[in-house]
Amino acid sequence: MSIRRIGVLTSGGDAPGMNAAVRAVVRTCKAMNIECIGIRRGYQGLINGDFERMTVSSVSHIINRGGTILYTARSDEFRTPEGQKRAVATCKLLGLDGIVVIGGDGTFRGAQALSRHGISVVGIPATIDNDIVCTDYTIGYDTAANTAIDAIDKLRDTMQSHERCSVVEVMGRNAGHLALYVGLAVGAAAVLIPEKPLDIERDVVENIRNARLNGKTHYMVVVAEGAGSAFDIAKGIKDSIGLDPRVTVLGHIQRGGSPNARDRVMGTRMGFCAVEALAAGKTNRVICQRNATLIDIDIEEGLAMKKGINEQQFRILETMTNG
Repeated sequence: MSIRRIGVLTSGGDAPGMNAAVRAVVRTCKAMNIECIGIRRGYQGLINGDFERMTVSSVSHIINRGGTILYTARSDEFRTPEGQKRAVATCKLLGLDGIVVIGGDGTFRGAQALSRHGISVVGIPATIDNDIVCTDYTIGYDTAANTAIDAIDKLRDTMQSHERCSVVEVMGRNAGHLALYVGLAVGAAAVLIPEKPLDIERDVVENIRNARLNGKTHYMVVVAEGAGSAFDIAKGIKDSIGLDPRVTVLGHIQRGGSPNARDRVMGTRMGFCAVEALAAGKTNRVICQRNATLIDIDIEEGLAMKKGINEQQFRILETMTNG
């Protein structure tokens, strides 16, 4: 079947580099003489018929912008059979031969639902959590990590001046990839991630004691949001050794800001490959990075995979935090 018109949407949490992916989809469509329709506000926009024709001028000067020009939303209605039927009806009304969906795990489950209704879909992984199982990398991860590192470096300056302990909570939902990566980069005294059972005495207090015995007077503890509350960790430190930690929850600042080079290039590459896959007649696929190469695999297969923490990185972390 010849592909004449496709849609593109962003869904779930925004991530730096989403705009680069949208831009690549639009410009690749133009090169292939395919009309591109932007669906605003994710799957809810698909239900409501919230769309616009996309042209090259629609995506001018957006490669450097954070967020997503198509906006994003989570849709409870789309999780229902009735909502999915309305979304499919919109696809048919607009004459879409396929859709590129950009987002995380929930976005891909939505793509699965559309595919089961006969809509051709290709997913692009974009989430700062880097928790999409089938790909080595997700758009937004590197920019978010550098945002967190920059904030923690600034916190370290004031913690050093006051000889204090700082507990910093970073995002990641139920995955510790971001926290582990950031913790290694900032030389944290301890890093807590949901993939490893927490023993505050062993994992935090002993590390701080060893650091103090080695002459350090300020300490940085990085906590993944899925590993527990930074405030609870700080209370545990105070109760155990009498320090009075300062807590910083970085929150959504990690999602914002201009994407760095890696996320701009990855968004562009994945956007190109997504349109290429649809033009080749593929459906229910997700674009993945494997060993620096981009491939597409079945979404069902991808979501069934299990992605654990990088054990080598964790062993290195344990060595680096030992005093």
